Amino acid sequence: MGKITFVLGGARSGKSAWAEARALEMERSGSSVVYLATCEYRADDAEMCDRISRHRSRRPSAWRTVEEPYGIEDVVARLDAGSVALVDCLSLWVSNLLLMTPEQGDSGIADSVLGRVRAFLDAAKRSSGDVIVVSNETGCGVVPSSHLGRLYRDILGWANQEAAQAADEVWFLVAGLPQRLK
Repeated sequence: MGKITFVLGGARSGKSAWAEARALEMERSGSSVVYLATCEYRADDAEMCDRISRHRSRRPSAWRTVEEPYGIEDVVARLDAGSVALVDCLSLWVSNLLLMTPEQGDSGIADSVLGRVRAFLDAAKRSSGDVIVVSNETGCGVVPSSHLGRLYRDILGWANQEAAQAADEVWFLVAGLPQRLK
């Protein structure tokens, strides 16, 4: 059974860079790294393309990258012993799931998305490898003006709580500084 490390922070808090440094330390200790990118590439979104490019340029060439916007639980379930999956990020994956879930009322959508989050966390707990999960903390900001924005913020907040409970370690990044919560 591997270890789950949950890394949480706001936008530009340094959470991804910190998680990548942690994965690099594990690689130096003999682990192979699988970078599990949850962002769905869209050529029409120049800002996101730039963001993806920056993330790619920071990753060592030895890391295997899997771009999977929907089925991350399946990838994590297949991890080998001695490997580490860096999932970047839970927040984009939750957004992808939210937008693909058929309309069934807020509670039905939340139940559907959180069911997938639980399946992912169960796969991570049973995995032979270690899993580092990165997510955004959106609950500290302004209340979103749209219904969909508020629903996303709420579902992600619940997903983050589930991830924190499942994790062996929880880190919160503020201004590039890691604070251990668990």
